[in-house]
Amino acid sequence: MGLAIGSGQNYRGWMSSDEQYPGDLDRALIEKMSLAEVEEVLSSGLEIDTASVTFLPPFVGSSKMICVGLNYVDHSAETGFKVPDYPTVFPRFPSSLIGHLAPIIKPVSSDQLDYEGEVAVVLLQGGRYIPQSEALSHVLGYSIFNDASVRDFQLRTPQWTIGKNFDGTGAFGPSLVTADELPAGAAGLSITTRLNGAVVQKANTNDLVFSVAKLISDLSQTMTLEPGDAIITGTPAGVGAGRKPPLWMKDGDVCEVEVEGIGVLRNTVRNEQANGRLGSNETGGRVVEHS
Repeated sequence: MGLAIGSGQNYRGWMSSDEQYPGDLDRALIEKMSLAEVEEVLSSGLEIDTASVTFLPPFVGSSKMICVGLNYVDHSAETGFKVPDYPTVFPRFPSSLIGHLAPIIKPVSSDQLDYEGEVAVVLLQGGRYIPQSEALSHVLGYSIFNDASVRDFQLRTPQWTIGKNFDGTGAFGPSLVTADELPAGAAGLSITTRLNGAVVQKANTNDLVFSVAKLISDLSQTMTLEPGDAIITGTPAGVGAGRKPPLWMKDGDVCEVEVEGIGVLRNTVRNEQANGRLGSNETGGRVVEHS
C-alpha cells in the first residue's frame, strides 16, 4: 500500500512499510493532518513511477457514497424521466469499487452493462444544515467515477440500488485533485466518455441541474455529512440504454472517462468468471494531486 502526491508525470510518496508513511487516504488521515501537512510529508518522499503501480480508489472508508441520478437535463430526456425538482439519490457500496486500470466486471447474470461518466466529490468537513453559500468550503477534492450500471437489474425495482452495486462496477480515480486546483464547485469542466476510442458522452459540468454546492446543502438537510463522504454528481446524455439500438459494454471493451483538470479514468471490461469477481485491489496505492 502507498500514498503519493504530484501532478502530470511527477509523483512522490511513501509505501506503508516506510517510517514516514502518513497513513492511508481516509477519514482518519484528513482529520489528523491538514492538507499542507500531508503535502509536506509526501513531497519529501520517493519518486513514484505510476506505470509500475496498481491504482486503488483514491479515497477509502467513506461513511457514505451518495450517487445522484438525472442531474443533467439531456440525460433525463433520453431516459424518459422528468427533470427532478429535488436530487434523486441512491447509494454506492464499497464492495462495488475498483480503481483506475482495474477491470470493470460484466456479470454472468446480465448483458446490459452500461457506462456513466461522472465527477466525484469528496468532503473534507461534514455537518448538518450546511448553507449553500458555505458548502464548497467543505470539499476536500474531486475525482472521476464510472457508475457502470446493470440496467435490467436497475429497473427490476422502483429503487435503482440493486443495479448500481454489482461487484467490480464502480470505477473510481485515478487520483483525488484537491479543490484549490479546480474552479469552485468543479464548474465549467468538460466531461467526456469514450468507449473503444469513440466519444459516447460529452458535456460540461455547468450543465448540472443541481450544482455541487446545492447537492451538499440539500443532502445536509436530511443527514449529517461526515469527513470523507463522497457525492457522485450524475451523468450526462449518451448512455448505452438511451441509444437505439442500445449500446452495452462487453468483454474486451475499453471505457475512458475524462474530466478537464482531473484526468482520465480508464478501465477494460472483463467477463465475470465462475469463481466471481476478477482482479484484486488488496495492494496498491492512492494518489493526491495538489501543488
